[in-house]
Amino acid sequence: MDRRTLLKSSGLLLGGLTFGNLATGVARASQDNQTASAAKILPTPTKEQPLLLNFNENSLGMSPKAQQAVVNALPQAFRYPDAAREQLIEKIAESHKLQAKNISLGNGSSESIQAVVQMAIYQAQKAGQKVQVIVPDPTFNYAELYAKALGVAVIKVPLNDKLAFDIEAMKKIADEFPGLSIVYLCNPNNPTATITPADQIDPWIKAASERTLFLLDEAYAEFVTDPRFHSGIELILKQHKNVVVTRTFSKIYALAGLRIGYAVAHEEIIAQVEDFISLDNTNAAGAVAALASLDDKTFLTISKTSVETARKIVTNALDELGLEYLPSQANFIFHKVPGEVKTYQDRMKEYHVFVGREFPPAKGWNRLTLGTPEEMTTFVSVLKEFRSKGWV
Repeated sequence: MDRRTLLKSSGLLLGGLTFGNLATGVARASQDNQTASAAKILPTPTKEQPLLLNFNENSLGMSPKAQQAVVNALPQAFRYPDAAREQLIEKIAESHKLQAKNISLGNGSSESIQAVVQMAIYQAQKAGQKVQVIVPDPTFNYAELYAKALGVAVIKVPLNDKLAFDIEAMKKIADEFPGLSIVYLCNPNNPTATITPADQIDPWIKAASERTLFLLDEAYAEFVTDPRFHSGIELILKQHKNVVVTRTFSKIYALAGLRIGYAVAHEEIIAQVEDFISLDNTNAAGAVAALASLDDKTFLTISKTSVETARKIVTNALDELGLEYLPSQANFIFHKVPGEVKTYQDRMKEYHVFVGREFPPAKGWNRLTLGTPEEMTTFVSVLKEFRSKGWV
């Protein structure tokens, strides 16, 4: 089930919760001086302004400099944003020590994922090759959805007993397939928030034949502190042509509503991907907000620190309550829930707290977005009340 379907089923689109309601409540950090020590007020979830901890959004809100950039751009919003778009591509390339021809800008990384999948399928079918998509299970399912829409087989490989990728099983499936395999790896993985170390991924990519294309979704890479993680962009810098990395401004930079993402790959691959990208996929507000975000190093530090603080608040509580969780390297955490996850989810909703769903086949686990430290302090209070009622 995708996010849009979940929104409809949860009642957020039907229950009077408007974008305006949300916009007034997301900026928890001081927008005047961006200091983490500013006085905070713990939020009280209500029907009109619930605590949204279900879609991995960054409720810190975007950088004040990004907000101002949007305001400044509005008088010229009747113009097409081509100049800002090209400037953003150059800026992204520079940040990765690459060139503009290595970058494809997307309407969120979801469009970039779609374009890569469609491009690879088209190229394979044009050459008369069979094609399959290999994905871990559970994981972010957009690559799967885009492939299925084109009638392409999707091979789901269950996570191992530690809820980590079964790299050997995926490799075996790719090696035995007489055609092109598109291997989708979300790293850190969504929903588990865990990384797959480079020493497990890189050797496979380096040794793989031209019949395997790796799509590495690094939507949460900026949150990672584990040194075992290496971005796939390092392989692109070494001229590997069988890997594409996607990134987004939705998470660390809190621009989910402005839809800016991108793909990084060898220039020959990017040229092919661009054939499947919408010609006018970038809006002026998103482009200037992303540019300002890249320049605002202070906000980047605050965003990371906010998530790390929020994570510690939650893990301390989970430890206290004896609830198992996986080591998070993202802005969400995957933790065990006694009993039915749907019951837990519904009870949280009664307290105006929206938490993530269950992700089969990982039964009994819940994905919890890490909001601001204040939001997570409120969440912990609700969780402890659940313990007092015998619900967790």
